[in-house]
Amino acid sequence: MDRRISLLAALALALLAALLLSLTLGARPVPLSMVWTALTAFDPGVIDHTVIIDLRLPRTLLGLGVGAALGLAGAVLQGATRNPLADPSILGIHAGASFFVVLGITLFGLTDLRHYIWLAFAGAALATVGVYAVASIGRDGPSPIKLALAGAAVTAALTSVVSAILLTQPTTLDQFRFWQVGALAGRDMAVLTQVAPFLLVGIVLALALGRTLDGLSMDEAVAKGLGQRIGLGRVLAGLSAIILAGGATAAVGPIAFVGLTVPHLARGMTGPAYRWILPFSMLLGPILLLAADVVGRLVAPPGEVQVGIVTALIGAPFFIALIRRRKLAEL
Repeated sequence: MDRRISLLAALALALLAALLLSLTLGARPVPLSMVWTALTAFDPGVIDHTVIIDLRLPRTLLGLGVGAALGLAGAVLQGATRNPLADPSILGIHAGASFFVVLGITLFGLTDLRHYIWLAFAGAALATVGVYAVASIGRDGPSPIKLALAGAAVTAALTSVVSAILLTQPTTLDQFRFWQVGALAGRDMAVLTQVAPFLLVGIVLALALGRTLDGLSMDEAVAKGLGQRIGLGRVLAGLSAIILAGGATAAVGPIAFVGLTVPHLARGMTGPAYRWILPFSMLLGPILLLAADVVGRLVAPPGEVQVGIVTALIGAPFFIALIRRRKLAEL
């Protein structure tokens, strides 16, 4: 059997374990047998059943969808741009989504998640186009380094504007701060049902781009010689990344480093072929996100640390180690 098939099966088992840990562990531990009873014979009079169905099941399923979306978005961006630093947060997607959500709250008084979804999509799309346009200036075109620098510049500019608005608008800050931190907690099943169609479309589109990304990750002249339609491939890759990262950000707020870390872990297991990196990233993303969420519940009882903070603590050292590697540009 192909080694990658065995690893994929092992990751599927690890994901199942992460799902079970997410359902059972927390400030109120619940035995696995009680979880099964709650799922198959729910009794609203039993507190543990209510905890599982109303709190942990939506949180776990949202972590599954958002983790898969962020992992895939990072892999698609790294393949399409040939940039090992590509990540929704580094390329300005999170900042663009946050900027538009803040504008929606400030200018129109919007506080409903349905509005956040479209605002986040619009902000993510415009930020992506803006970063690519800025990086394309000059003779060399959008090189990996220029994309990273343009993403950092756009992110810094949008973050500064968001900070300026929040400092002068206490009401907006009160609405925005719970969304901004990046949290799975406090989201109910309605949140999942509203973003699930977008995440499913983005996941299907991303998984269908395996061979396209393999072509885009090669030298452009070689890819054209093999019949690859470079422009169309980049448009589809950008569209899938915007849907995935925009939907995930709209649901739980900006969560950094998952999209950066997961594709590199997947690449270490599979090699450079994106038709394998994509499914591995789709499994590794939720494993990392759910594990970080469980750790956040256990480190500061009876409170908890939000998952966006835990992933940042994990991802920052990984990012530093990554940029210190000699062959950074080689994917």
